[in-house]
Amino acid sequence: VQLQASGGGVVQTGDSLRLSCAVSGFTLSDGAVAWFRQAPGKEREGVSSISSPGRTYYAEFVKDRFTISRDEVKSIVYLQMDSLKPEDSAVYYCAAHEGRRPYLWGLPVEYDYWGQGTLVTVSS
Repeated sequence: VQLQASGGGVVQTGDSLRLSCAVSGFTLSDGAVAWFRQAPGKEREGVSSISSPGRTYYAEFVKDRFTISRDEVKSIVYLQMDSLKPEDSAVYYCAAHEGRRPYLWGLPVEYDYWGQGTLVTVSS
C-alpha cells in the first residue's frame, strides 16, 4: 500500500489549496483515509477523514473551511482547504485505515499506512 500526498505550497491568509492523496494497493471503499497535520513542535493532529460509505469527519478547527472528498475511480482523496489561516501551516499527511472495523478517526494509531507529507505554509 502506498499513499502519495501532494498539493502543498505557500499561500496567503484567506487563500485556498487542494491537497491530493493518491492511493495504491488499497481500495478506498474498503476502509478510510484521513488527513493529519503536524506543525513544528506540536503533535500530529487529525484534520479530516472519509470512510465508507462516504461518511466524513472534521476537526472543529477546520469545519466549514475544509472539505474532504474522494474519487474511487482514480483512487485519490482530496482535501479542499479554503479560508486558510497562518495557524493552518503544517506538514499535511494522508493515512489509510484498512477494513471497516470501528475506529477513532482522529487517532494516528488507528491508521495502518501513511504518506510522506506535503508542506502547507500560510503567510499573514
